[in-house]
Amino acid sequence: MNVTLDYGKTGLNVTLPADRLIAPPLTIRDAVPLTDTVAVLEAALANPIGTKPLFELAKGKKTACIVICDITRPVPNKLILPPMLRTLEAAGVPRDGITILIATGLHRPNEGDELIELVGEEIAKTYRCVNHHGKVLHEHDYLGTTEMGVPIWIDNRYTTAELKITTGLIEPHLMAGYSGGRKLICPGIAALETVKIWHGPKFLEHPKADCGILEGNPVHEENTRIALKTGCDFIVNVCIDGKRRVTWLGAGDMIEAWETGVAFCREVVKAGVPQECDVVVTSCAGYPLDTTWYQAVKGLIGALPIVKQGGTIVLAASLTEGLGSPEFQELIRDNPDLQKFKKRIMETDYFVMDQWQLEELCKVVSKCRVKVVTHGLDAATLKQCAVEPAASVEQAVAESLAEYGPLATLAVIPKGPYVLAYVIGA
Repeated sequence: MNVTLDYGKTGLNVTLPADRLIAPPLTIRDAVPLTDTVAVLEAALANPIGTKPLFELAKGKKTACIVICDITRPVPNKLILPPMLRTLEAAGVPRDGITILIATGLHRPNEGDELIELVGEEIAKTYRCVNHHGKVLHEHDYLGTTEMGVPIWIDNRYTTAELKITTGLIEPHLMAGYSGGRKLICPGIAALETVKIWHGPKFLEHPKADCGILEGNPVHEENTRIALKTGCDFIVNVCIDGKRRVTWLGAGDMIEAWETGVAFCREVVKAGVPQECDVVVTSCAGYPLDTTWYQAVKGLIGALPIVKQGGTIVLAASLTEGLGSPEFQELIRDNPDLQKFKKRIMETDYFVMDQWQLEELCKVVSKCRVKVVTHGLDAATLKQCAVEPAASVEQAVAESLAEYGPLATLAVIPKGPYVLAYVIGA
Protein backbone atom coordinates (compact mmCIF):
# COMPACT_ATOMS: atom_id res chain seq x y z
CA MET A 1 0.00 0.00 0.00
CA ASN A 2 1.28 3.45 -0.94
CA VAL A 3 0.93 6.03 1.85
CA THR A 4 2.11 9.62 2.10
CA LEU A 5 3.36 10.56 5.55
CA ASP A 6 3.35 14.22 6.60
CA TYR A 7 7.06 15.05 6.47
CA GLY A 8 8.55 18.53 6.24
CA LYS A 9 6.86 20.66 3.62
CA THR A 10 6.76 17.98 0.92
CA GLY A 11 5.52 14.74 2.50
CA LEU A 12 7.19 11.34 2.29
CA ASN A 13 5.79 8.60 0.05
CA VAL A 14 6.23 5.11 1.48
CA THR A 15 5.13 1.61 0.53
CA LEU A 16 3.83 -0.63 3.30
CA PRO A 17 2.80 -4.32 3.20
CA ALA A 18 -0.99 -4.20 2.94
CA ASP A 19 -1.37 -7.75 4.24
CA ARG A 20 0.08 -6.74 7.62
CA LEU A 21 -2.03 -3.63 8.16
CA ILE A 22 -4.51 -4.19 10.97
CA ALA A 23 -6.67 -1.28 9.76
CA PRO A 24 -6.72 1.36 7.01
CA PRO A 25 -4.44 4.35 7.62
CA LEU A 26 -5.61 6.17 10.74
CA THR A 27 -6.70 9.60 9.62
CA ILE A 28 -8.70 12.62 10.69
CA ARG A 29 -12.34 11.96 9.79
CA ASP A 30 -13.87 13.93 6.95
CA ALA A 31 -15.40 17.22 8.03
CA VAL A 32 -16.73 19.80 5.63
CA PRO A 33 -14.31 22.76 5.53
CA LEU A 34 -15.77 26.21 5.95
CA THR A 35 -16.46 27.80 2.57
CA ASP A 36 -16.11 31.38 3.85
CA THR A 37 -14.00 31.45 7.00
CA VAL A 38 -14.05 35.24 7.22
CA ALA A 39 -17.86 35.39 7.12
CA VAL A 40 -18.11 32.68 9.77
CA LEU A 41 -15.62 34.52 11.95
CA GLU A 42 -17.41 37.84 11.60
CA ALA A 43 -20.65 36.14 12.63
CA ALA A 44 -18.88 34.52 15.58
CA LEU A 45 -17.43 37.84 16.72
CA ALA A 46 -20.91 39.35 16.65
CA ASN A 47 -22.65 36.32 18.21
CA PRO A 48 -20.05 34.63 20.39
CA ILE A 49 -20.44 31.66 22.74
CA GLY A 50 -20.99 32.59 26.37
CA THR A 51 -20.06 36.28 26.31
CA LYS A 52 -20.80 39.67 24.76
CA PRO A 53 -19.84 40.50 21.14
CA LEU A 54 -16.21 41.53 20.69
CA PHE A 55 -17.30 45.01 19.56
CA GLU A 56 -19.13 45.61 22.84
CA LEU A 57 -16.25 44.27 24.92
CA ALA A 58 -13.84 46.58 23.09
CA LYS A 59 -15.88 49.77 23.55
CA GLY A 60 -14.09 52.31 25.71
CA LYS A 61 -10.85 50.31 25.79
CA LYS A 62 -7.57 51.99 24.94
CA THR A 63 -5.38 48.90 24.91
CA ALA A 64 -5.88 45.35 23.71
CA CYS A 65 -3.58 42.32 23.54
CA ILE A 66 -4.21 39.51 21.06
CA VAL A 67 -2.22 36.35 21.79
CA ILE A 68 -1.38 34.11 18.83
CA CYS A 69 0.44 30.77 18.54
CA ASP A 70 4.06 30.67 17.43
CA ILE A 71 5.44 29.14 14.22
CA THR A 72 5.09 25.57 15.54
CA ARG A 73 1.29 25.68 15.20
CA PRO A 74 -0.45 25.99 11.79
CA VAL A 75 -3.08 28.51 12.93
CA PRO A 76 -4.55 30.51 10.00
CA ASN A 77 -3.68 33.86 11.58
CA LYS A 78 -3.74 35.68 8.25
CA LEU A 79 -7.42 34.75 7.99
CA ILE A 80 -8.57 35.34 11.52
CA LEU A 81 -6.60 38.41 12.58
CA PRO A 82 -7.91 41.02 10.07
CA PRO A 83 -11.61 40.77 11.10
CA MET A 84 -10.63 40.92 14.76
CA LEU A 85 -8.42 43.96 14.23
CA ARG A 86 -11.12 45.73 12.22
CA THR A 87 -13.62 45.08 15.01
CA LEU A 88 -11.30 46.46 17.69
CA GLU A 89 -10.57 49.62 15.75
CA ALA A 90 -14.22 50.13 14.82
CA ALA A 91 -15.01 49.95 18.55
CA GLY A 92 -12.51 52.72 19.24
CA VAL A 93 -9.36 50.86 20.29
CA PRO A 94 -6.50 52.86 18.72
CA ARG A 95 -4.14 50.92 16.48
CA ASP A 96 -1.15 51.96 18.57
CA GLY A 97 -2.91 50.47 21.59
CA ILE A 98 -3.15 47.00 20.03
CA THR A 99 -0.43 44.43 20.72
CA ILE A 100 -0.16 41.08 18.92
CA LEU A 101 1.76 38.85 21.32
CA ILE A 102 3.32 35.65 19.98
CA ALA A 103 2.89 32.86 22.53
CA THR A 104 6.30 31.27 22.18
CA GLY A 105 6.13 29.62 25.59
CA LEU A 106 9.77 28.69 26.00
CA HIS A 107 10.42 28.36 22.26
CA ARG A 108 12.63 30.75 20.31
CA PRO A 109 11.17 34.04 19.00
CA ASN A 110 9.59 34.32 15.54
CA GLU A 111 10.99 37.27 13.62
CA GLY A 112 11.64 38.47 10.08
CA ASP A 113 10.27 36.10 7.45
CA GLU A 114 8.73 33.88 10.14
CA LEU A 115 6.75 36.81 11.49
CA ILE A 116 5.44 37.53 8.00
CA GLU A 117 4.58 33.83 7.63
CA LEU A 118 2.64 34.01 10.89
CA VAL A 119 0.58 37.17 10.39
CA GLY A 120 1.09 38.40 6.83
CA GLU A 121 3.21 41.28 5.60
CA GLU A 122 0.61 44.01 6.10
CA ILE A 123 -0.08 43.19 9.76
CA ALA A 124 3.63 42.70 10.45
CA LYS A 125 4.30 46.20 9.11
CA THR A 126 1.37 48.10 10.61
CA TYR A 127 0.76 46.56 14.04
CA ARG A 128 2.95 46.02 17.07
CA CYS A 129 3.88 42.34 16.91
CA VAL A 130 6.08 41.13 19.76
CA ASN A 131 7.42 37.80 21.02
CA HIS A 132 6.96 36.43 24.49
CA HIS A 133 10.28 35.76 26.25
CA GLY A 134 9.65 33.06 28.82
CA LYS A 135 13.15 33.23 30.32
CA VAL A 136 13.05 37.00 30.97
CA LEU A 137 11.31 37.19 34.34
CA HIS A 138 11.10 40.98 34.56
CA GLU A 139 8.76 40.98 31.53
CA HIS A 140 6.18 39.09 33.61
CA ASP A 141 3.80 39.99 36.44
CA TYR A 142 3.44 37.75 39.49
CA LEU A 143 -0.22 36.87 40.10
CA GLY A 144 0.12 34.61 43.12
CA THR A 145 0.66 30.87 43.64
CA THR A 146 -1.91 28.16 43.03
CA GLU A 147 -3.00 25.63 45.64
CA MET A 148 -0.89 23.07 43.77
CA GLY A 149 2.19 25.22 44.34
CA VAL A 150 2.59 26.72 40.86
CA PRO A 151 3.76 30.37 40.90
CA ILE A 152 1.86 32.38 38.28
CA TRP A 153 4.14 34.63 36.23
CA ILE A 154 2.45 35.97 33.06
CA ASP A 155 3.73 38.33 30.34
CA ASN A 156 3.00 41.87 31.50
CA ARG A 157 2.07 43.04 28.01
CA TYR A 158 -0.96 40.80 28.41
CA THR A 159 -1.73 41.37 32.09
CA THR A 160 -1.72 45.16 31.68
CA ALA A 161 -3.95 45.23 28.57
CA GLU A 162 -7.51 46.43 29.15
CA LEU A 163 -8.85 43.84 26.70
CA LYS A 164 -7.34 40.37 26.73
CA ILE A 165 -7.88 38.09 23.69
CA THR A 166 -6.37 34.73 22.76
CA THR A 167 -6.49 32.72 19.55
CA GLY A 168 -5.43 29.17 18.84
CA LEU A 169 -5.79 25.70 17.37
CA ILE A 170 -7.67 22.85 19.05
CA GLU A 171 -5.95 19.50 18.54
CA PRO A 172 -4.91 16.53 20.71
CA HIS A 173 -2.10 17.42 23.12
CA LEU A 174 0.29 14.92 24.66
CA MET A 175 0.01 16.30 28.21
CA ALA A 176 -2.96 18.69 28.43
CA GLY A 177 -5.51 16.55 26.57
CA TYR A 178 -6.25 19.17 23.91
CA SER A 179 -4.51 22.37 22.88
CA GLY A 180 -6.09 25.79 22.43
CA GLY A 181 -8.12 27.80 24.92
CA ARG A 182 -6.31 28.15 28.23
CA LYS A 183 -3.01 26.87 26.80
CA LEU A 184 -2.30 30.17 25.08
CA ILE A 185 -1.86 31.69 28.54
CA CYS A 186 -0.07 28.79 30.22
CA PRO A 187 2.40 27.86 28.88
CA GLY A 188 2.05 30.26 25.93
CA ILE A 189 2.85 33.51 27.75
CA ALA A 190 4.01 32.16 31.12
CA ALA A 191 7.51 32.47 32.53
CA LEU A 192 9.90 29.57 33.00
CA GLU A 193 9.29 29.83 36.75
CA THR A 194 5.66 28.86 36.12
CA VAL A 195 6.20 26.25 33.43
CA LYS A 196 8.93 24.31 35.22
CA ILE A 197 6.56 23.52 38.10
CA TRP A 198 3.44 23.00 35.98
CA HIS A 199 5.44 20.70 33.67
CA GLY A 200 7.10 18.91 36.58
CA PRO A 201 6.83 15.21 37.42
CA LYS A 202 4.06 15.86 39.98
CA PHE A 203 1.80 16.71 37.04
CA LEU A 204 3.24 14.78 34.10
CA GLU A 205 3.50 11.42 35.82
CA HIS A 206 -0.23 11.38 36.53
CA PRO A 207 -1.89 8.64 34.41
CA LYS A 208 -4.47 11.09 33.07
CA ALA A 209 -1.91 13.65 31.85
CA ASP A 210 -2.31 12.31 28.34
CA CYS A 211 -3.69 12.87 24.84
CA GLY A 212 -7.43 13.41 24.62
CA ILE A 213 -8.06 13.29 28.39
CA LEU A 214 -9.51 16.30 30.22
CA GLU A 215 -11.47 14.98 33.20
CA GLY A 216 -9.06 14.36 36.04
CA ASN A 217 -6.07 15.58 34.02
CA PRO A 218 -4.03 17.73 36.43
CA VAL A 219 -2.10 19.44 33.62
CA HIS A 220 -5.35 20.64 32.03
CA GLU A 221 -6.99 21.52 35.31
CA GLU A 222 -4.03 23.53 36.58
CA ASN A 223 -3.45 25.61 33.47
CA THR A 224 -7.19 26.31 33.38
CA ARG A 225 -6.95 27.66 36.93
CA ILE A 226 -3.94 29.76 35.93
CA ALA A 227 -5.72 31.16 32.86
CA LEU A 228 -8.82 32.03 34.90
CA LYS A 229 -6.68 33.76 37.50
CA THR A 230 -4.91 35.71 34.75
CA GLY A 231 -8.10 36.63 32.90
CA CYS A 232 -9.22 36.30 29.32
CA ASP A 233 -12.04 38.33 27.83
CA PHE A 234 -12.44 36.59 24.49
CA ILE A 235 -11.03 33.70 22.44
CA VAL A 236 -11.06 32.70 18.79
CA ASN A 237 -10.16 29.04 18.22
CA VAL A 238 -10.21 26.83 15.13
CA CYS A 239 -10.04 23.18 14.14
CA ILE A 240 -8.41 22.13 10.86
CA ASP A 241 -8.54 19.07 8.62
CA GLY A 242 -5.75 17.02 7.08
CA LYS A 243 -5.22 19.66 4.41
CA ARG A 244 -5.16 22.38 7.08
CA ARG A 245 -8.47 23.85 6.01
CA VAL A 246 -10.64 25.30 8.78
CA THR A 247 -13.46 22.89 9.69
CA TRP A 248 -14.70 24.60 12.85
CA LEU A 249 -14.37 28.10 14.20
CA GLY A 250 -15.66 29.38 17.50
CA ALA A 251 -15.36 32.59 19.48
CA GLY A 252 -16.34 33.82 22.90
CA ASP A 253 -15.83 32.71 26.49
CA MET A 254 -12.49 31.01 27.18
CA ILE A 255 -14.14 27.93 28.69
CA GLU A 256 -17.46 27.60 26.83
CA ALA A 257 -16.20 28.36 23.33
CA TRP A 258 -13.17 26.12 23.78
CA GLU A 259 -15.20 23.21 25.14
CA THR A 260 -17.52 23.50 22.11
CA GLY A 261 -14.47 23.21 19.85
CA VAL A 262 -13.08 20.27 21.82
CA ALA A 263 -16.37 18.40 21.40
CA PHE A 264 -16.11 18.90 17.63
CA CYS A 265 -12.42 18.00 17.53
CA ARG A 266 -12.83 14.84 19.60
CA GLU A 267 -15.28 13.34 17.12
CA VAL A 268 -13.09 14.19 14.14
CA VAL A 269 -9.62 13.14 15.33
CA LYS A 270 -10.38 9.78 16.96
CA ALA A 271 -9.27 6.74 14.97
CA GLY A 272 -9.32 3.23 16.39
CA VAL A 273 -7.68 -0.14 15.79
CA PRO A 274 -9.05 -3.49 17.00
CA GLN A 275 -5.94 -4.32 19.03
CA GLU A 276 -2.43 -3.13 19.81
CA CYS A 277 0.05 -3.57 16.97
CA ASP A 278 3.60 -4.86 16.78
CA VAL A 279 4.68 -1.96 14.56
CA VAL A 280 3.25 1.54 14.19
CA VAL A 281 4.44 3.91 11.47
CA THR A 282 3.82 7.56 12.21
CA SER A 283 4.96 11.14 11.62
CA CYS A 284 5.06 14.39 13.55
CA ALA A 285 2.53 16.03 11.20
CA GLY A 286 5.11 17.63 8.93
CA TYR A 287 6.06 21.30 8.89
CA PRO A 288 6.00 23.26 11.14
CA LEU A 289 5.75 20.66 13.91
CA ASP A 290 8.42 18.19 12.79
CA THR A 291 11.37 20.58 12.51
CA THR A 292 12.97 19.58 15.84
CA TRP A 293 13.39 16.39 17.84
CA TYR A 294 11.84 18.20 20.82
CA GLN A 295 8.58 18.55 18.89
CA ALA A 296 8.86 15.16 17.15
CA VAL A 297 8.45 13.37 20.49
CA LYS A 298 4.76 14.32 20.14
CA GLY A 299 4.48 11.94 17.19
CA LEU A 300 5.79 9.10 19.33
CA ILE A 301 3.41 9.84 22.20
CA GLY A 302 0.50 9.91 19.75
CA ALA A 303 1.32 6.38 18.58
CA LEU A 304 1.96 4.97 22.05
CA PRO A 305 -1.64 3.87 22.84
CA ILE A 306 -1.74 1.42 19.93
CA VAL A 307 1.72 -0.17 20.02
CA LYS A 308 2.31 -3.40 21.93
CA GLN A 309 4.63 -3.58 24.92
CA GLY A 310 7.96 -4.46 23.32
CA GLY A 311 6.80 -3.34 19.87
CA THR A 312 8.30 -0.72 17.58
CA ILE A 313 7.32 2.78 16.47
CA VAL A 314 8.78 3.94 13.17
CA LEU A 315 8.80 7.73 13.05
CA ALA A 316 9.46 9.87 9.96
CA ALA A 317 10.28 13.51 10.78
CA SER A 318 12.29 16.11 8.86
CA LEU A 319 14.12 17.53 11.92
CA THR A 320 15.47 20.35 9.77
CA GLU A 321 16.31 22.46 12.84
CA GLY A 322 17.99 19.65 14.74
CA LEU A 323 17.36 18.64 18.32
CA GLY A 324 15.75 21.82 19.65
CA SER A 325 16.76 24.44 22.19
CA PRO A 326 20.31 24.63 23.61
CA GLU A 327 18.88 23.47 26.94
CA PHE A 328 17.29 20.41 25.35
CA GLN A 329 20.57 19.57 23.60
CA GLU A 330 22.39 19.85 26.92
CA LEU A 331 19.77 17.65 28.55
CA ILE A 332 20.30 14.88 26.00
CA ARG A 333 24.09 15.09 26.26
CA ASP A 334 24.02 14.94 30.07
CA ASN A 335 21.49 12.11 30.36
CA PRO A 336 22.45 9.21 28.08
CA ASP A 337 20.67 6.74 30.36
CA LEU A 338 16.97 7.59 30.42
CA GLN A 339 16.23 5.33 33.38
CA LYS A 340 18.78 7.24 35.45
CA PHE A 341 17.36 10.52 34.13
CA LYS A 342 13.87 9.53 35.27
CA LYS A 343 15.21 8.65 38.72
CA ARG A 344 17.09 11.93 38.78
CA ILE A 345 14.05 14.15 38.18
CA MET A 346 11.81 12.12 40.46
CA GLU A 347 14.15 11.95 43.45
CA THR A 348 16.29 15.11 43.33
CA ASP A 349 15.89 18.83 42.64
CA TYR A 350 17.59 18.45 39.25
CA PHE A 351 16.01 20.71 36.64
CA VAL A 352 16.87 21.75 33.07
CA MET A 353 14.42 23.62 30.85
CA ASP A 354 12.61 21.33 28.40
CA GLN A 355 13.23 18.24 30.56
CA TRP A 356 9.50 17.46 30.34
CA GLN A 357 9.90 16.38 26.72
CA LEU A 358 12.68 13.98 27.64
CA GLU A 359 10.40 12.74 30.42
CA GLU A 360 7.74 12.05 27.78
CA LEU A 361 10.31 10.17 25.68
CA CYS A 362 11.01 8.00 28.73
CA LYS A 363 7.37 6.87 28.61
CA VAL A 364 7.84 5.81 24.99
CA VAL A 365 11.10 3.89 25.26
CA SER A 366 9.91 2.13 28.41
CA LYS A 367 7.18 0.53 26.30
CA CYS A 368 8.70 0.05 22.85
CA ARG A 369 11.62 0.54 20.51
CA VAL A 370 11.82 3.58 18.26
CA LYS A 371 13.28 3.78 14.76
CA VAL A 372 13.62 7.21 13.16
CA VAL A 373 13.82 8.14 9.49
CA THR A 374 15.05 11.69 8.88
CA HIS A 375 17.28 13.84 6.72
CA GLY A 376 17.84 16.32 9.54
CA LEU A 377 19.95 14.44 12.11
CA ASP A 378 22.83 12.02 11.70
CA ALA A 379 22.83 8.48 13.06
CA ALA A 380 25.13 9.27 15.98
CA THR A 381 22.89 12.07 17.23
CA LEU A 382 19.79 9.89 16.95
CA LYS A 383 21.47 7.18 19.02
CA GLN A 384 22.15 9.79 21.71
CA CYS A 385 18.38 10.27 21.82
CA ALA A 386 17.82 6.60 22.76
CA VAL A 387 16.38 5.76 19.33
CA GLU A 388 17.62 3.82 16.32
CA PRO A 389 18.38 5.50 12.97
CA ALA A 390 16.81 3.91 9.89
CA ALA A 391 17.63 4.47 6.24
CA SER A 392 14.00 4.28 5.12
CA VAL A 393 10.55 3.59 6.49
CA GLU A 394 10.29 0.51 4.29
CA GLN A 395 13.51 -0.96 5.67
CA ALA A 396 12.58 -0.22 9.28
CA VAL A 397 9.16 -1.82 8.82
CA ALA A 398 10.52 -4.88 7.03
CA GLU A 399 13.14 -5.52 9.71
CA SER A 400 10.65 -5.07 12.53
CA LEU A 401 8.00 -7.33 11.00
CA ALA A 402 10.62 -10.00 10.39
CA GLU A 403 11.66 -9.77 14.02
CA TYR A 404 8.10 -10.17 15.34
CA GLY A 405 7.21 -13.04 13.03
CA PRO A 406 4.66 -13.92 10.33
CA LEU A 407 1.65 -12.88 12.41
CA ALA A 408 3.05 -9.44 13.25
CA THR A 409 0.65 -6.54 12.74
CA LEU A 410 1.13 -3.02 11.45
CA ALA A 411 -0.68 0.33 11.69
CA VAL A 412 0.08 3.69 10.11
CA ILE A 413 -0.79 7.23 11.24
CA PRO A 414 0.19 9.52 8.34
CA LYS A 415 -0.54 12.77 10.22
CA GLY A 416 0.93 11.69 13.52
CA PRO A 417 -0.24 13.56 16.64
CA TYR A 418 -3.11 15.33 14.87
CA VAL A 419 -4.88 11.94 15.09
CA LEU A 420 -6.06 10.54 18.41
CA ALA A 421 -5.23 6.85 17.98
CA TYR A 422 -6.81 4.34 20.37
CA VAL A 423 -7.59 0.65 20.77
CA ILE A 424 -11.32 0.00 20.35
CA GLY A 425 -12.84 -1.20 23.58
CA ALA A 426 -9.75 -0.44 25.67
